Amino acid sequence: MQITFKLFASLTDYLPPEARYTNFITADVPPDTTIGQMIERHALPDKLVHLVLVNGTYVPPGERAGYQLKNGDVLAIWPPIAGG
Repeated sequence: MQITFKLFASLTDYLPPEARYTNFITADVPPDTTIGQMIERHALPDKLVHLVLVNGTYVPPGERAGYQLKNGDVLAIWPPIAGG
């Protein structure tokens, strides 16, 4: 199945070099791949995985490890961002 995997801010460094300016890749993943597996596959540090959305809907930290993605889903991840 295919999903769109988006990373923002400093997390774009974890994408392949050719995708860093667009901030996303289209990924072929096995059926029932979880958010946790995508985080592991791309070696994202836990402390940098802050805001996680699937198709624009927030997924709380306690649900991410077992949340199964579906064909066509858009997984977007942001690090903690401070502003002022």
